Amino acid sequence: MNLIHTLLAFVLALGPLVVFHELGHYVVARLCGVKVLRFSIGMGRIVWSRRFGPDQTEWAISALPIGGYVKMLDARDPSTAPTNDADLPREFTRQSVWKRIAIVAAGPVSNFILAIVVMGALFMHGKEEPGTRLRPMATTSAAYQAGVRGGDVVTAVNGQPVQSWMELRWELVRAAIDKRAAELELRGGSGAAPYRAILPAERMAAQDVDGDVPGALGLQMWRPRPAVENVLPDGAAARAGLKAGDLVTAIDGTPVPDGVAFVEAVRGAAGKTLQVEVQRDGRPLVLPMTPERDPQTGKGLVKLMVAQAPEMVTVRESLFPALAKGAQRTWETSAMTVKMIGRMIVGEVSLKNVTGPITIADVAGQTARSGVAPFLEFIAFISISLGVMNLLPIPVLDGGHLLYYSLEVLTGRPLPARIGEIAQRAGVGLLFMLMALAVFNDLVRLL
Repeated sequence: MNLIHTLLAFVLALGPLVVFHELGHYVVARLCGVKVLRFSIGMGRIVWSRRFGPDQTEWAISALPIGGYVKMLDARDPSTAPTNDADLPREFTRQSVWKRIAIVAAGPVSNFILAIVVMGALFMHGKEEPGTRLRPMATTSAAYQAGVRGGDVVTAVNGQPVQSWMELRWELVRAAIDKRAAELELRGGSGAAPYRAILPAERMAAQDVDGDVPGALGLQMWRPRPAVENVLPDGAAARAGLKAGDLVTAIDGTPVPDGVAFVEAVRGAAGKTLQVEVQRDGRPLVLPMTPERDPQTGKGLVKLMVAQAPEMVTVRESLFPALAKGAQRTWETSAMTVKMIGRMIVGEVSLKNVTGPITIADVAGQTARSGVAPFLEFIAFISISLGVMNLLPIPVLDGGHLLYYSLEVLTGRPLPARIGEIAQRAGVGLLFMLMALAVFNDLVRLL
């Protein structure tokens, strides 16, 4: 039953994205006056087709569910070349280079538009995200020295309201890119008056915008107090006598403010006996606990679960702000995807991160079981990935064709047919290797 559920979620996630992508090509081709011969969902042998419209375009479903295509009137292929003079003005290669660019780019752009709309709809409905309440920070951090204190909530950065941690991070990254100061507006607890804190321009300019900008400044998400949620048998925590419901207050006399601090203390104490102070049913207890050494990481391991989830808030917007947030998320995700690809190329990120249809299907099934909102967010993410991947300058992909046409704009003449053929063959080979790598990684994860 789980397999059927996963396959159904996979089809529901990927199918509409392929249709939307190809519809982008189809609609813009029609607007540019190009005759469309076939619109196919899937590749290979056609299993069903019908003809519609003034051009009797063939709408088809093909046997292999791995994408789709739009076949236009094209003199480069004998099977699609014009058969009468009346069709010559509607042939693809006779269009201006700018029309050809528009037709090819329409597919990926459609995927980005779909992601923006889906994200916008989620924001209009209300989206659960980590809030902007802050953890206690080191006294040496830039944020503490600017006057920021743990437990307070950031409400705006440089006049821009922020509701979620992602919005806070985005505004800080913008300030770092612009090399300008970041003025934080904060709300304290227990009826304290709102206040402002300024992170100076020189500190912002020194930040690595590809890294954890808030963390480098000393800003981290607030976490709950370290309440024990579950104790696994045969672990150091069980042997020490910790129980679910205990509240850890200190380790070796040092206060433990939250679950993250507890985990950090344990990981750094492999083989060392810790005096763990807890509150149990209102009574203080001190329990000696000796973390085991994890054979894989060498860090301390005690086999318990402690509360670490950040404070969540519901981000809800009206139509146009929601679409603006959707566009921002789409841009950020696209930029992150491109950076990851770049780092894979130079060897900074493992090729194990390349995933294929098996992993996509598995994640589709998991998100579908989690609810409609997580599944829609997953669809938006895959739509962005599909748009970015199709824009890569690999022959046979949309990005490869856009590269050809860009060279045509620069040189004033189209790419020689022989070079195009060689590039196509190389592109097919490269694409096949990427697909093989993705499937291999999927199988390794599965097994």
